[in-house]
Amino acid sequence: MKLIQEGAFLSELIFQAELVLNANQRLSNYEYGKNKSALWSTIQSILISSGNISKILWPTKKKYKDRGEQLRKLLCINSENVLRSRKFRNKFEHYDELLDDFLENKNACSYIDLAINPSLSSSIGSSCHRGYNTFNNTLVIHGEILDLNEIVDAVEQVKLKCKSLFA
Repeated sequence: MKLIQEGAFLSELIFQAELVLNANQRLSNYEYGKNKSALWSTIQSILISSGNISKILWPTKKKYKDRGEQLRKLLCINSENVLRSRKFRNKFEHYDELLDDFLENKNACSYIDLAINPSLSSSIGSSCHRGYNTFNNTLVIHGEILDLNEIVDAVEQVKLKCKSLFA
């Protein structure tokens, strides 16, 4: 990889990391019951920006695989890193398909979306499409849980590693 390419990708990783970290700061200042749209916009920002980091480090197209491997090696990022998975980002990005599949299910009798603290209500269960737990910073989609703290910590480590290479 040419030095200019390396620098450009490292700069982009830092930029995307800053978007995640800024969004997480807004999320930590969220006041329960206030501006639900701002909350979900912030969560989506974390997912999209961490997904962009994932795409840089683990590209899906064969032609870019070497670039991802070189960057991961340079930054000492192993393949078990939580950022590798884009499952939750994809569920947000392709929400229409997730909703179609749920509504096609003959047993679908309720639909709850954008729930705040869904684990506090025993009646929500698997009918909760997207939920956010303010107590532990976790995201719930169809019963699957993503700890946003793990994502933010991994992003912060990527940012620190990138910045250390510019020092």
